[in-house]
Amino acid sequence: MPPRSPTSRDVARLASVSRTTVSYVLNNSDSGIAVSPATRKRVLDAARDLGYHPNAAARSLRSQKAGVVGLVTYASTMQMGANAFMPLVLDGVMSVLGGAGVKLIVEAAIPGQPDPCVGLARGGHVDALIVTGARPADNGLRVLHADGVPIVLWGMLAGSDLPFVDVDNVAAARMAVEHLLDLGHERIACITNAPPSNNSAAADRLLGYRTALESRGIVVDEVLVRRANYDEVSGFEAMRDLLAQTVRPTGVFVASDEVALGALKAARVIGVTVPDDLAIVGFDDLPIAPFVEPSLTTIRVPAREIGIVAARMIIAMMANGSIATSTTLATELIVRESSGTLRA
Repeated sequence: MPPRSPTSRDVARLASVSRTTVSYVLNNSDSGIAVSPATRKRVLDAARDLGYHPNAAARSLRSQKAGVVGLVTYASTMQMGANAFMPLVLDGVMSVLGGAGVKLIVEAAIPGQPDPCVGLARGGHVDALIVTGARPADNGLRVLHADGVPIVLWGMLAGSDLPFVDVDNVAAARMAVEHLLDLGHERIACITNAPPSNNSAAADRLLGYRTALESRGIVVDEVLVRRANYDEVSGFEAMRDLLAQTVRPTGVFVASDEVALGALKAARVIGVTVPDDLAIVGFDDLPIAPFVEPSLTTIRVPAREIGIVAARMIIAMMANGSIATSTTLATELIVRESSGTLRA
């Protein structure tokens, strides 16, 4: 494997200064920020010793502000259209950016096509990026981050130091399943919101389900786990498959309200009454959750607040070149009709 190229972060660490100072010195910034001759020499010496040369495209991006933030999703366009959670987050993002006079571009990554994050940043179309659905293989984000492009993730990326805003999906899922356990259910199924291998939130919610059962001494039965794919159709199919078993579950944790809508429809079509025959708990607390029949018990995720916090983080990074501190927001169990009452 070839050696890793030095970055501005390496220069800053060796010179014991901030990355902002490194940028001012190496890019000959005329921002008016005072840098002492001793500090300037320390930065230049560190850059020479490491063999670091500023990236020309990134330097251009920083010196010519576009007044635009890009929001890029690595989910498919079909998933974006089906996901009722996305508009809530976007509303939060735009409420902050609009007040700061910053515009927003929304793009989706398309498999087999160039990474839109790299294209937007390198092309000077945006000053910063908010990214959702990032995967460990998306190396373009790490390169841009190392070059000083402000990036905030909506959803944590394992193995990365990129700043993020998220919820504790493991703890939230565990809370949902423990609610079913407290109501007396033991044969509890799980329908994921997405394939766990492709989605860290889905993997964490599945882990929370397993952890809750194991903490009560219940062995996880793999025949009770089904994978959905973001939407009602996959939820319908997963629930229909679960209810075809000879011994049906009495409770189901569905890791997305959107998927739970399909699961509720499947139970109704098969003739299984919710919550008398089957208790269901969802995840997200979409605006429609109180109005379905029966109303959906679910985990409330602060969608709009995710957008607000992400946008505030990115505005601060754009303003002063600082590295944002990741934020984990609280979730809440909202009990409605679909989980029923204590079992006899």
